[in-house]
Amino acid sequence: MGFFPDEVIQQILARLPVKSLFRTKTVCKLWNKLTSDKYFIRLYNEVSSKNPMLLVQISDLIESKGVICVDNWRGVTEISLDFLHDRVKVRASCNGLLCCSSIPEMGVYYVCNPMTREWKLLPKSRERPVTRFYPDGEATLVGLACDLAKNKYNVVLAGYHRAFGHRPDGTFKCLVFDSESNRWRKFVSVQDYYQFSIMNRNQVVFVNGALHWLTDSCSFILALDLEVDVWRKISLPDKVGSESRSYLLECDGCLSVIEISDEWMETWVLKDYYRDEWHSVDKVSLRCIKGMVPSIFPISQTREYVFLATHKQVLVYHRNGRLWKEMYSVKYGSTLPLWFSAHAFRSTILSCN
Repeated sequence: MGFFPDEVIQQILARLPVKSLFRTKTVCKLWNKLTSDKYFIRLYNEVSSKNPMLLVQISDLIESKGVICVDNWRGVTEISLDFLHDRVKVRASCNGLLCCSSIPEMGVYYVCNPMTREWKLLPKSRERPVTRFYPDGEATLVGLACDLAKNKYNVVLAGYHRAFGHRPDGTFKCLVFDSESNRWRKFVSVQDYYQFSIMNRNQVVFVNGALHWLTDSCSFILALDLEVDVWRKISLPDKVGSESRSYLLECDGCLSVIEISDEWMETWVLKDYYRDEWHSVDKVSLRCIKGMVPSIFPISQTREYVFLATHKQVLVYHRNGRLWKEMYSVKYGSTLPLWFSAHAFRSTILSCN
């Protein structure tokens, strides 16, 4: 490629998978230089951010420290988390990084990039160990916010405080880890007692400098502004019905809600973030997958397609062609359904150190 300008070479290399990209560094000194500068890293992450994937930790693969990554471009690949040297559960995903909690040791958290196999053990978030007298060690909400532009990230652990033998008292404790300072900060607020389903906890969305969770009742979205450490509520679209199921996703940098009823799947996008102005951008009949409707869960999307998980399958719906396609199917018994541990994912070369 010696006759191509450097900018063209970088545009080509920015579309390679991470493993292939690392191999190109050994081709020649020029390519190693081109793929190592800050401009290329930013370019690669921007290109990758337009190709959301689905990442699922299959229960049978936890022992082997493996996860399945489903890519609309490249199909299905298995990624190992063995470099963490621990049995972990993936708790959150954002812009190529994962936040994982240790299964054997409660309160131990890691941030890692599974594509580059780079990882970081986070400092302890609490001084005293979890006991039955101090049971608030496991966070209700775990969030990961990765800012590609600023090359930094935050990990959020939030939950209700409860004294031994008592119900939560409404005190909502929040710990925020800052990658720049390598420290946790803590703030406490008073919140009504909200419940969050497993899917609501998994589908935490980072947009507009804030993390977002959908409450179990689907009555509103709870958002944490990381710039000022303030919680706020965001209303759902008025037409979202109580008889349907709603899921919180990100769509091309905007907050999105997918509503699933017995017959339809409708996608809403928050066009005006501060005025809670929602627009319906897509509505599709579910007649052709009617038997799957009770068990399908949307996980990741763009304006062109949606990834959905069932008990044993991963599907992709192509909006332009109105086509459904099976991307992955469990070939053996799985203890838990795929949607139980599915997360939206992007393949980036963002560093966690």
